[in-house]
Order: sequence, then structure tokens, then C-alpha cells
Amino acid sequence: MLTRLPYTLLWIVALPFVLLRLLWRARRQPAYLRHLGERFGRYRVRAPAAVIWVHAVSVGETRAAEPLVRALLQRWPDHTVVLTHMTPTGRDTSKALFKGESRVLRTYLPYDLGCFAHAFLRRFRPVFGVVMETELWPNLLAACRRRDIPVLLANARLSERSARRYARLPALTALTMKGLTAIGAQTAADAARLTQLGARRVTVTGNIKFDIAPPDAALALAEAFRTRIGARPVLLAASTREGEEALLLAAFARHAGTATLLLLVPRHPQRFDEVAALAAARGLKLQRRSAEAPVDADTRVLLGDSMGEMFAYYGCAEVALIGGSWLPFGGQNLIEACAVGTPVVLGPHTFNFMAVAEEAVRAGAALRAADADAGVRTAVELLADPARREHIAAAGRAFATTHQGATARTVALLEGLHPSGRVSPPGPAQKRA
Repeated sequence: MLTRLPYTLLWIVALPFVLLRLLWRARRQPAYLRHLGERFGRYRVRAPAAVIWVHAVSVGETRAAEPLVRALLQRWPDHTVVLTHMTPTGRDTSKALFKGESRVLRTYLPYDLGCFAHAFLRRFRPVFGVVMETELWPNLLAACRRRDIPVLLANARLSERSARRYARLPALTALTMKGLTAIGAQTAADAARLTQLGARRVTVTGNIKFDIAPPDAALALAEAFRTRIGARPVLLAASTREGEEALLLAAFARHAGTATLLLLVPRHPQRFDEVAALAAARGLKLQRRSAEAPVDADTRVLLGDSMGEMFAYYGCAEVALIGGSWLPFGGQNLIEACAVGTPVVLGPHTFNFMAVAEEAVRAGAALRAADADAGVRTAVELLADPARREHIAAAGRAFATTHQGATARTVALLEGLHPSGRVSPPGPAQKRA
């Protein structure tokens, strides 16, 4: 309690500023003000059955959680999964992924004050919790420990950069890590860094994102996109971040011929209009995916202004430039592109996905470029070389297939905490921690 006290006081002081930030973000994305009470532990929804709680902070974590959530629903058919998020885009993604699935509920996770955490746990009474990747909240984990609710950190990744940041608060970090019943790490390097910070019971389970299979509906949508586009080569800029679109559009205008179409998909929906304006400022004719119209022959840019359709975008493209890697954002997931056999070009900034990125490059499934200009030049060269594209595509499919199985290992880890398949509460040592 004393270790967490300064952290809790900081939250209390920061709460008014957090609300102001919500208001600020709501100017561009009004959805930030919807379901506001949930962020303070006030919920209208109630689970109709025993609850498994899965936390996926935003879009990437939610998409990564999809195969695990489906496996949990199959393994525990009498349970409901309560999927919590911190962003509206994460929430919208879960709606799209689990549309029509009555056993998946979605809410916001409350801010990390003890009273809000206890309100969340009282409302849903989860049998156990699964937190995706690196989203750790000390007060929430302490509340789970007091209520004997086991929590697994799944698909855990921790870059050297993040590990150094956590190490600045060693006592709080170690206490938080000890609040986890078990950890399934993506790689041995992630496991070592987590252990060094005080984590216990760490197992290398692999990356669940390799288990995400292209849905039949997404592949059919990719064919529909190709029909609308025609025979033109498509260069995809996937999940781009602020500042990257201007660089990529400039490079595209310099290096790509008029026959090539740039399919540009910003990561954040509130930036769709901003990105459209960037293309217009460069004199590049743009159409929107949402217009549901055939793509004109003189259109240079197709704006992917939709959510939950990334597999379809990858499926209709000849080459993909991975966003988040052209400026120091840390990169984005490239596994979906590999799974559908789309050659990948990465920028220099992939520190959030370093292991996957480096392994994909070594496997011949991805190429790396020094900057956005070089990335577009490399992609245009690939468009002109079908044989090389097919070689990279085959390497990508093999790379994605070889690394599958993390979902089954994660479910086995949950089952292994108790032979009956219901997770046992923490032992006495964990309670004392």
C-alpha cells in the first residue's frame, strides 16, 4: 500500500487534467465522451453468466486478442467474455470483430484508482483476467489480488526502451509484476526483461498475432476492392501515423507512375479528413473507400476510411508499406500482410515490434528501407518485378504459418493453473505480496 501511495496520489491530482484531455480529444473524436461513466467504474451492462475478463487497450491489442477470445469462448462455453478497452477505436474494433457474438460484452476499463477498480470487479466478478501485451495497472492488479482473481499477462512484450522506463520505478514495478499470477511472453528476450523487473512464473508462449487467420469475408471483400480498382497495381500504406502520410504522398508523387494506385489507410479514424486534405494539397485526385464507387482511372489515392478491414486491404495490394515505422512511433503489426502473402516494406523505426520485424527480414518476408522516400522507391521496384514479389510473398506465408500456436499455448497456460480448467486463486505467497 505504501509503495502504491505516491502513484495513487498522482492519479488523484491528475484526474481533472485527464478529463480535460478527454474533452480535448473529443473535439476530433466525439466518441471519447460516450460511455464516460465506465471510466469511473459506473456500468449499465451486466454479464448474464460467469465472466472471463480480457483487457485490450486499443486497436492493435484488440485485433491480437481475437483468436484468444474465440478460444476462450470455445474452452469455457458457459462463460461470457467482458472485453475492456481504453480507446473508442479499440471498442469499435471489438464490435466489428465479434459482431453478433452475444457472449462478448465490451466496456471501458476504469481509471486506475482503487475505488474505480473495486467497482469494476464488483460489477463483473470475473473468474480470471487476461491482460494483453503490456497494459499494467498497479491498483487494479492489487484489487484483483485482494479478491483472489488470477490475472494472466498474455502475449506480453517489453522492449528495451520500455524496460528502462519501468526500471525507473523499481519498487512499484516489482510489486505490479508480482500481482500477476502468470505471464505468457512473446519471446525469450521479452521473458528475460520481464523477469529482471520482478515478474514471476513467466513462460514463452509466442505471438498470438500469428494465429489470426484471414476471415473468408475479408478475402471476399479484397476481391470486391480489386473489382472496383481494376487491373491497376496497388501500393498500400497501412496504419500510417501523423506526419508519415505527407512523407509517403510526396515520395509517391515523385516515384510512382500514374498507373499505380496508392491505397492509404491512416491508423486513427479522426484523421481521415486531414489525410484527404494532404492528398488534395499535392494535387493528387482522391476517392474514399466509404463512397462504395468504382475507382476512376485518374484517381491516384484511395483513402481507406473504414475500420476492421485491414485484411481486405492487404489482400488487394501488391506491396504494403507498414505505417508507424517511417517516423519514430515504433512500427505496427506486419503479420497480417505476411499471412495473405503481401510483400512488406518496413521503415527504420520498429522498436515496438523488433523481434517480429527482424525475423521477418531474415526470413525474406519483409524488406527494410532507410526512410519513406527509399521505402516508396523499393515498393515501386517490387511492383515492376512480379517474380521477386512472389518469392517474398511465399516467404511471408511460410513465416506466418511457422510461428502459429501461441493461442493454444496461452489457453494451456490458463488451464495449467488449475487441472480442472478453472484458474485457481493465487497461493499464500502471492496474497502476501
